[in-house]
Amino acid sequence: MKIRTVLTTKSAQILSVRPENSISEAIAMLAQYNIGAVIVLDEAGKLAGILSERDVMRAIANDANVLNQPVSGVMTSKVITGQPQDDLQSVMITMTERRFRHLPIMDDDTLIGIISIGDVVKAQMDDYQGKIDTLHIQMTEGEVAE
Repeated sequence: MKIRTVLTTKSAQILSVRPENSISEAIAMLAQYNIGAVIVLDEAGKLAGILSERDVMRAIANDANVLNQPVSGVMTSKVITGQPQDDLQSVMITMTERRFRHLPIMDDDTLIGIISIGDVVKAQMDDYQGKIDTLHIQMTEGEVAE
């Protein structure tokens, strides 16, 4: 299964903040949309980073007054990205080994979506369930034909 398949099940809307937005504004967006990370886009609309709940918690642990600081000071700027043609299994392995839960998906230089480890696990489970259902039908039809 490919990442493009996972993207078809998600909303096309990509939530984002700017590097100059405050951490407080970003947290409000995370809470409002019940998401664990938000994309950071520069003034040209290009990927500048990603801000996760984990980034925020680490920043607060170091400085309790971080909420009014800009997102640019806390975000992850070296972002690992995926492509629509990437294999779901390899993406899951990368996300697990590198210990991150959100993967921006790029098509050339254009951000086209973001997937979470939850999206990956759900897609994998749906794929397995489809295979189980097919095998069950084949077994049942085999019993009827005999």
